[in-house]
Amino acid sequence: MRLITRDTDYAIRTLCLMADRPKKVFSVSELTKKLNIPRPFLRKILQILHKNKILEAFKGKGGGFLLKKSIDKIYLLDLMNIFQGRFSLNRCLFKRKPCPRIDTCKLRKRIKKMERYLLDELKKISLGSLLN
Repeated sequence: MRLITRDTDYAIRTLCLMADRPKKVFSVSELTKKLNIPRPFLRKILQILHKNKILEAFKGKGGGFLLKKSIDKIYLLDLMNIFQGRFSLNRCLFKRKPCPRIDTCKLRKRIKKMERYLLDELKKISLGSLLN
């Protein structure tokens, strides 16, 4: 299990680079060169960030992407939820159905406790705090 997937990592790297010049409109080509991320992956990431109101998009000549949201208000957990879905350490599935012991499983209770702790910690990490 990975805590952070490739898409989330690319999003973090892209937003941190853009945060250095928050008023600048970045082209996909420029970001691709600076971040060394394959263009198709980067375009998909940028479109998802735009759809989620983190970036603003500009079409045409001189177009590109601009940070719409303050880097201090973009949290790691939000990006994880956008690109990876709801965070969960334990899915409690047995042959694609909920496990029949889900209510009595002692291991599940301990894992849920760890999950709550990890979620609380992830909620505190803004991208701005990673840059400072």
